Amino acid sequence: MNQFVSPVLDALSNIIFGKEQQIKLAVCSLLCKGHLLIEDLPGMGKTTLSHGLADSLGLSYQRVQFTSDLLPADITGSAIFNSTEHNFTFHPGPIFSQVLLADEINRASPKTQSALLEAMEERQVTIDGTSHMLPNPFFVIATQNPLHQSGTHPLPESQLDRFFMRISIGYPDEAAERKLIMGFSSQQSEDVKSTLTDEELLELQHAVTHVKLPPPVIDYIISLVQFTRNSGLFHDPLSPRASIALGSATKAWALMSGRNYATPEDVQAIFPSVAGHRLNLSVKEQDKVISDILDQVLVPV
Repeated sequence: MNQFVSPVLDALSNIIFGKEQQIKLAVCSLLCKGHLLIEDLPGMGKTTLSHGLADSLGLSYQRVQFTSDLLPADITGSAIFNSTEHNFTFHPGPIFSQVLLADEINRASPKTQSALLEAMEERQVTIDGTSHMLPNPFFVIATQNPLHQSGTHPLPESQLDRFFMRISIGYPDEAAERKLIMGFSSQQSEDVKSTLTDEELLELQHAVTHVKLPPPVIDYIISLVQFTRNSGLFHDPLSPRASIALGSATKAWALMSGRNYATPEDVQAIFPSVAGHRLNLSVKEQDKVISDILDQVLVPV
């Protein structure tokens, strides 16, 4: 395990019990400068993981509770008239933080959801024709409830594609749930300390770009993407943006494992979280469908 990443994973494992894979995927997404979507039932620890990520990485953090009456300006900020100076002054919204938690994002209207599109893609927001740059690093961590719950609006495909990964935390096992009942998580979630500086995080993100993708691994990624396009099984097959995301996530997974080169196993580890939401698969059906894809696409020798 990479020496800089290991303390982050250890810190998060102290507040989210028995979910090492999900924690590692979340950190992998942020190392790729990617935005993270966490979909699960209420009470599964989505907000706890999001807050813990910000704390362990030492980043400024803002949480916005998305509701049906939330307006775009409530997120991005707005220009307010200053009667003393007779001009408009821009008052930045909560999006001007290094980590924005968009809690229950699919409870807001599509118009409000779309307010995040420019910020997620361009790292800036435009108010009254003036562009305002966001901090660096900048991450959106969004949580959403399953679509069968009342009061939810499904994210459009363009918005889903902006999320680098989607993960689901799932129910804890018996040992983890016992710890939760005994109160370990509530005690330790308040004590998460920063394990990385901004500079170290930026260095890790830069290091990801230098991990080698051998030709057979690139061929494997292309084969997986082509399968979604040529099999006729998917209405929305993987796009070139998904191909780039698969390559980046594969390199980050290898770096986290302490290697400067990627393997097909790295691709398999990150493929469900990068591809599932882009293929419009629900969390319930994702495991089986992705497993079938991995079974049918041969691993290059």
